Amino acid sequence: MRAFLASIATAVLACLVTLWAVDALHVPALNAQGPAIGTSRNRVSQKPISAKASDDLFNAEGLTPDEVVNVSVYDNCNRSVVNISTVTVMREGIFRMALPAEGAGSGAIISTEGHILTNHHVIEGAKRIQVTLYNGESFAAKVVGTDPVNDIAVIRIEAPEEDLFPVELGDSDLARVGMRVFALGNPFGLERTMSLGIISSLNRTLEIQENWVIKSIIQIDASINPGNSGGPLLDSHGRMIGINTAIASRVAQSAGIGFVIPINLVKRVVPELLEHGHVVRGDIGITHVEVVDKGLRIARLTPDGAAGRAGLRGPKITKRGVFVVEDAGAADIIISVDSEKVTTPAEFLGIIESKKPGDTVTITVLRDERPVDVPVVLSGEEKPKTTTE
Repeated sequence: MRAFLASIATAVLACLVTLWAVDALHVPALNAQGPAIGTSRNRVSQKPISAKASDDLFNAEGLTPDEVVNVSVYDNCNRSVVNISTVTVMREGIFRMALPAEGAGSGAIISTEGHILTNHHVIEGAKRIQVTLYNGESFAAKVVGTDPVNDIAVIRIEAPEEDLFPVELGDSDLARVGMRVFALGNPFGLERTMSLGIISSLNRTLEIQENWVIKSIIQIDASINPGNSGGPLLDSHGRMIGINTAIASRVAQSAGIGFVIPINLVKRVVPELLEHGHVVRGDIGITHVEVVDKGLRIARLTPDGAAGRAGLRGPKITKRGVFVVEDAGAADIIISVDSEKVTTPAEFLGIIESKKPGDTVTITVLRDERPVDVPVVLSGEEKPKTTTE
């Protein structure tokens, strides 16, 4: 009797596991409800595996429920991944001779108009960009727009619509530590390779450029290697939740720590890249700061810039004959922006460059050892980024 009951319990458990696997495979129609990328509605080009197909995988091929999910993610999404090869010109030697240099990376198709999402550093400085699709067809690509501070770029190819399979964009705000994720890309030129891992941490900071960090980076343990940059990070439903962008390794190979730009940041940036070719950010008119014990001392103001017009003070300049004397001690020391304390140029830039032209920010400075609030209306002019001296 006990053996009979045990066999029934085992059968019920197997059914429940199978139903869970089938439910995990119900991938929503690609871009059916998400924001459309480009000017026309994205085509539903990749169909999720049906319940019957998942049963076939589970029964006929002997796959475990986890393996069924893994296989379905790859089958549904691998055609959305492209290989990007570039040619740049480097000048070397005493005569600065121009020498071609090749690079490689990955990208994800985001529209049937041929828009491809990748990292800025993958195509930076490229004289020629070539994109290879899943079927081996190659196309020359043009840059649509780039955002170097967030390491995001959109390029475009002229390819037949039936060869383009846009990936579905997910919601990175739903990411949780421990979630299973899949990294797709072309590591070492090995096309459409998938690696499996979990989200190891959230809200990491990563310095993309000097004095610029992204605070919402996703950390994963899935293998990321040279060539993976620009490829999609997917959840168990095949939705793209980030761009694989960097590894933490002294030898430029996977060490179990990878970093991913969250897709919700990408969603905010891409529409501006499509419309303007760059991200329109507010400019405060401060080009240099010095890190001091009490905050960030203003070292240089843009002539007739937003900060100067608002009354912020840089070093006092006096002329004595042919000599120019600069008194840095007269400059304001920035201690916070909109009540948020800043101690590094990266923190300061992170707040300012998230604003738009016309936005007002309140800069709190130390002036004559006393805190003073100065409202500044940001301009829309493109100025050099704030740096340290």
